[in-house]
Amino acid sequence: MTKLSVNINKIATIRNARGGSVPDVVKAALFIESCGAHGITVHPRPDQRHIRYEDVYNLKKVLKTEFNIEGNPTADFIKICKEVRPEQITLVPDAPEVLTSNAGWDTIKNKSFLIDIISELKSFGSRVSIFIDPNPEMIFAAKETGCDRVELYTEAYASNYSVNREQSIAPFRIAADAAVKCDLVLNAGHDLSLENLNYFVKVIPEIAEVSIGHALISDALYMGLENTVKAYLKALEV
Repeated sequence: MTKLSVNINKIATIRNARGGSVPDVVKAALFIESCGAHGITVHPRPDQRHIRYEDVYNLKKVLKTEFNIEGNPTADFIKICKEVRPEQITLVPDAPEVLTSNAGWDTIKNKSFLIDIISELKSFGSRVSIFIDPNPEMIFAAKETGCDRVELYTEAYASNYSVNREQSIAPFRIAADAAVKCDLVLNAGHDLSLENLNYFVKVIPEIAEVSIGHALISDALYMGLENTVKAYLKALEV
């Protein structure tokens, strides 16, 4: 079964809108774990507009499931990863000014850079995943960087799912075949939801893990957090 890692950035966004510590992101993460999620994802950006650096350290102390830290490998990000040593580090090439991640790595252009960064991050004992567009050439180049996994950037699939789901998933199936050929483990994330998740993992059962935040936390407003986590776990059953 594909594992579910819940991105809790949106919970931190709500907290930061008022300041203080409500809602408590650590308490929320522990509750999400208790509901059956297989991991917790955070994306600490340099401006700390949602997850704060202190959140990362506090979460590491108490989480029992997989901890996935994603972000652009700036000096501060690498320092956090070195001190926290999460089970997984996901490299995302987002610029500081972007609202949310909006592109995968160009692993051909940035190959030398990624080789050096990944070597350093793996020395912390973490596995490393690269956020990547569904492009076989980029996946083949990713293999040469020394990464353990690639995370398919699924925004294009989600945006076109309601129009033509077969057409929208076709590039991802091709990308998955490329990753399998390279012996790279597959993750996926971005705009996956209860509407489109089950079809995605049915067509690409090789997906080891999905990271979902915005849609899941939004659904929790109507369904409650426990019911929502369980609904996403159900959607991963194929």
